[in-house]
Amino acid sequence: MSKAKVSRTADVVMIGAGIMSATVATMLKELEPSLEVAMYEALHDCAQESSDGWNNAGTGHAANCELNYTPLKPDGSVDISNALEVNVEFDISRQLWTYLVRKGAIADPAAFIHACPHMSFVTGEENREFLRKRFQAMSAHHCYHGMEYSEDPKVIASWAPLVMEGRDPNEIVTATRMASGSDVDYGALTHLLVGQLARQPGFTVEYQHQIVDLSRSDDGQWLVTAKDLASGTHEITQARFVFIGAGGASIELLQKSGIPEGHGYAGFPVSGIWLRCDVEDVAAQHQAKVYGKAPHGSPPMSVPHLDTRIIGGKRSMLFGPYAGFSSKFLKTGSYLDLFKSIRPANLAPMLDVAVHSWDLEKYLISQVTQTADQRFASLKEFFPGANPTDWREAVAGQRVQIIKPTGHGGGQLVFGTELIAAEDKSIVALLGASPGASTAAHIALEVLRKCFADKLTPDAWLPRLQQVIPTFGIDLKTDADACRQSRADTAPVLGLKNV
Repeated sequence: MSKAKVSRTADVVMIGAGIMSATVATMLKELEPSLEVAMYEALHDCAQESSDGWNNAGTGHAANCELNYTPLKPDGSVDISNALEVNVEFDISRQLWTYLVRKGAIADPAAFIHACPHMSFVTGEENREFLRKRFQAMSAHHCYHGMEYSEDPKVIASWAPLVMEGRDPNEIVTATRMASGSDVDYGALTHLLVGQLARQPGFTVEYQHQIVDLSRSDDGQWLVTAKDLASGTHEITQARFVFIGAGGASIELLQKSGIPEGHGYAGFPVSGIWLRCDVEDVAAQHQAKVYGKAPHGSPPMSVPHLDTRIIGGKRSMLFGPYAGFSSKFLKTGSYLDLFKSIRPANLAPMLDVAVHSWDLEKYLISQVTQTADQRFASLKEFFPGANPTDWREAVAGQRVQIIKPTGHGGGQLVFGTELIAAEDKSIVALLGASPGASTAAHIALEVLRKCFADKLTPDAWLPRLQQVIPTFGIDLKTDADACRQSRADTAPVLGLKNV
């Protein structure tokens, strides 16, 4: 047990000031306003890594258009189960944001969210057959009510003119469209959430404070050591609960905590590059997020897509991302991050994943070795009339995929997110990436279920939680009426289209 001198105490410490920590802290303060919450961030402001608007696609992932969420089954049918899970998880985010807007904690939802149709677009007969099957399966479910399908080039051109302009009229094209989609600036949203937290008593945020150690006090509470990067001094905060929401840095912090539940976990970093167009006349012609099919073996965030982006009130377009490899765990991190994360416990799982992920490795090699001309040629598959002078390269956020130990030295590469909690529920780390920010509110609920289950009772937090998330405890995948009511309730508040 540590005998270190404590500088301050808090009920909750949030490590990292991205969308995840901001959402979990918001939820906790709504449920128990008297909580003392301390947030620490190594950078100079919140939302500077993966939450930043230019570091992610801002899709508001509801699994409307991402074809990797709907794989083919061995019998040739399309499996939409994962898509349904993600779809209703985004409803939780919509409910939280609607509550905050109505409360006045967020003054104007247009500061972070805009209506933007979500489309899937493919070429060729084989892909047409897949998309047709996908549409049939999804449109039959109430969660995808209003999904449109077309094989008509003129209809698709009315949905996404730039995608069809200059295309061979004999090419086989197929698309689906959900008009209820959105574009979300998660950087702006994070600033709004942290801003409303900072106006509340009992909340502090310390920037340029890097967490360098996690240990236990004699009474079992957590001692969180933060280094002030400006002065070089250290302070220790004693807390009953710690949330590690530090993006790629969460692996190292989980290791520092020493909890057995984190034993053997590792991370596999994936970097990315966008092509970005800020020419207003061009961007104004594209009002959709158009997703295609991912190359075999690629990670989920590498699905090619041509996106409308609205950041800071300005409309732009993004295409990509082009995946790559960097040993950094954060965009602002060190090239030594991957190597420093290696431990005797996770070395075998990492090697096992390396041996059995040849498709991914080949894909990353092909992406890293692409020339600028090859990248632009990929864009022209989506936007045949693209002009090279209108586009520039931009570095996307860094993502760290989970390498999960499976026992006996085995490892599994997990494309998703996972909460790793201590047995006593006093600390929890969020690992992984996609769909990430879009499901932050759902993840916050999972934190409550894992770590504060004793509070989710009628005489404690439950009545308040049901005000914040009206469908808490209801499965929107099976309750069609509740699903329709939720969407009808949130759409006008957030400026989205309800279908």
